Amino acid sequence: MKKNCPTCSKSFNYILGNAFNPFCSERCKLLDLGAWASEKFIIKGKENDTSSENET
Repeated sequence: MKKNCPTCSKSFNYILGNAFNPFCSERCKLLDLGAWASEKFIIKGKENDTSSENET
C-alpha cells in the first residue's frame, strides 16, 4: 500500500511491522520527534485553574 510520509510527503510502500511507520525513514521519524520535543507541535488542552490551589 502506498502512503505519503507526514514529514517529507514522499510516497513510500507502507509495510506492516516497519519500525519507521508511518514515516518513510528513520530520518523523517527523528525529525518529527525533534519537532515535538522542541514544541513546534502542540496539542491544546484545557487550561488548569490553579488559583484556588495557591490560595491558602
